[in-house]
Amino acid sequence: MTDAKRPGATAASDALPWTAAVEYGLDAWQRSVLFLDVLRQRGNQYLEHMAMQAPNVLQFQAELVVDGRALPRPVNYVLARIIPPTGLTVDQRKRPFVVVDPRAGHGPGIGGFKADSEIGVAMAAGHPCYFVGFLPEPVPGQMIEDIMVAQAAFLERVIELHPEADGKPVVVGNCQGGWATMLAAATRPELFGPLIIAGAPLSYWAGVHGQNPMRYSGGLNGGSWLTALAGDLGHGIFDGAALVQNFENMNPSNTLWTKQYNLYAKVDSEGPRYLEFERWWGGHVLLNAEEMQWIVDNLFVGNKLATAEIVTRDGVRIDLRNITSPIICFCSKGDDITPPQQALGWILDLYGSVEDIRANGQTIVYCIHESIGHLGIFVSGSVAKKEHAEFATNIDFIDCLPPGLYETVLTPVGESPMPNGPVVGDYVVRFEQRTLDDIRALGCNDLEDERKFAAVARLSEVNLCLYRTFLQPWVRATTTEQSAQLLRRLSSSRLQFELFSDRNPFMQPIAAAADLVRANRRPASAANPLLAAQEFASQQIVAALDGYRDWRDAMVEASFHASYGSPLIQAMLGLRASDDPPRHRPGRQPEEIAFVQQQIAEIEGRMDQGGLREAFVRAIIYIRLPELAADERSFAVLSKLRDEHAGDLSLADFKALVRDQFLMLELDEAQAVATIPLLLQGHGDQAAKALELLESVVTAPGPLGQEGAQRLRQIGVLFTAAPAPAAGDAGDAGAVQPRQRRLTIAGGSNAGP
Repeated sequence: MTDAKRPGATAASDALPWTAAVEYGLDAWQRSVLFLDVLRQRGNQYLEHMAMQAPNVLQFQAELVVDGRALPRPVNYVLARIIPPTGLTVDQRKRPFVVVDPRAGHGPGIGGFKADSEIGVAMAAGHPCYFVGFLPEPVPGQMIEDIMVAQAAFLERVIELHPEADGKPVVVGNCQGGWATMLAAATRPELFGPLIIAGAPLSYWAGVHGQNPMRYSGGLNGGSWLTALAGDLGHGIFDGAALVQNFENMNPSNTLWTKQYNLYAKVDSEGPRYLEFERWWGGHVLLNAEEMQWIVDNLFVGNKLATAEIVTRDGVRIDLRNITSPIICFCSKGDDITPPQQALGWILDLYGSVEDIRANGQTIVYCIHESIGHLGIFVSGSVAKKEHAEFATNIDFIDCLPPGLYETVLTPVGESPMPNGPVVGDYVVRFEQRTLDDIRALGCNDLEDERKFAAVARLSEVNLCLYRTFLQPWVRATTTEQSAQLLRRLSSSRLQFELFSDRNPFMQPIAAAADLVRANRRPASAANPLLAAQEFASQQIVAALDGYRDWRDAMVEASFHASYGSPLIQAMLGLRASDDPPRHRPGRQPEEIAFVQQQIAEIEGRMDQGGLREAFVRAIIYIRLPELAADERSFAVLSKLRDEHAGDLSLADFKALVRDQFLMLELDEAQAVATIPLLLQGHGDQAAKALELLESVVTAPGPLGQEGAQRLRQIGVLFTAAPAPAAGDAGDAGAVQPRQRRLTIAGGSNAGP
């Protein structure tokens, strides 16, 4: 820390050694007092926060729209409308954003706890915003399925409030809110616009050796019986503080030292930021024991979401392939809670190839940050101003992407050529086509790993049955509401706040002492050698704790693989040592396959139907196909043309138009190109003018490649040819010949298309 950062710092350290020691000693004592005072403020803040009826950390004003407790299937969730700050106006014609916060032990509000947040950047882009939060205590008897129904009811209300919006609501699901949103979207896909799933695990067994030790916890604990025990000790309530403790155990150096040391070392300036975060981190909430048991059995241990094995009480199978809106998965390589493998592995579980994704009509976009941690994905201001801001400003572009798998590539404006198209924000956004091999390259389980996790799932069922049969009756008989409340209050995650609050009489003198210290603050000089020694000691403590963590994680992984990799253990649990995978990708129902084939035949039959608009869009897609990417600048020019010339063409109609023309090219590229002149018949001079506009669209991101330029020349001949050539004539003999493609449907449980 420099002198400029330490107000009042002296140069005494440049004098005699004992002078430096005295200076450092005074500084250290003063920092200790101020440090304790911040902890005291944190404790008081915690008590005030938990005493609120609906605690949250939102920094925006909000008004209640729907109270989930009043729904036919009541839940403790609420829908609130975010009131734009003074001077900020939202456009009611733009689709609303609905941010769903994670209910994973902490309270709601983190999606909008500061200006540079998911809510903040969405409103800055002109979108109305809503927030789905929750109360600290669950409604008795509520289940995850009830929350799914409530979220659908919330979206119905948002859609009703925005009849002029050009598109269905965008739903942002953070962490637990992400997989909960996917559950709801799979059962009510007609209500959802694009989904932004941030830091949410969807394939819970996925990971790579040497990393991601959290996925082994279920196996080393013997399955989900401990979850049932915790719920019974809580008298039917599961304490979210236990989930927070699990997060903290992942990184002991940060939990036990770095977070507190950083406050101590920079106590003159770090207090407000520390308190802001701790207000959310300590806002523990409760879940019904049945809710948590469902989550652990079906998701964390069972891993049933990604293979359509979950069936609701109403008999509805939850299949993520039913989602019709674009799915944007945002994850990070620096996330040890939800690594990219768990955020994206569901794609490999459900699909055999990208053609399978396209045949299903799904658009999947992923974005991988290189280093940000789990919380930073939806908390960091820098992430909000970059990734989330670009998602918000380009959400209509994403909604119109043809079916397929894409990766988001963000390039700073100054590093990208800017020939024609406008750019909103500081980055140029491209969505580059990817294959399933790109997902596999991130790391994935082999068949033996899958068999080990399947053994855990089976052992979990056995142990849970044993617990419920022989131990649960005794635990429930000896547990009371009073004992459950006492157990929650004595939790280390909660107790640390109360012990350092004014409820502790030993802390009450700290406030006066801190005021006295602030009035006479004497920071040590940055050149004081004892400050360097302090920093060195801190680094050694961090290294020691990190070393312990690495040793612990290595032992956990080795124990897991040695135990559940045993052929004897697997055989005892009913798993055969064969080449058959323990989990199969879900197959298609015959009637669904027939329906898709009917849709394909219907699209093929419309290739020669339409006019200038269809020819224009088909030509753009054809020219840009070799680039294997979609650029926001092309879409910006195309959107401007739509606004100026398309008249009554809504965004939904435009999306359908783009998808239809793309699928025609995928089904039979040669025939789709050959029929373009038929679409241009009777348009005369309009075709020539359209060709000029077409060139401005396809060259907006920059010069075309060799094949793209050849295709542009070929399209130019088709747009100017008269009379139109017969079907099957692809243009002049020197033009590039379209590649034949054929889109098919996967029929078997493990078959690729």
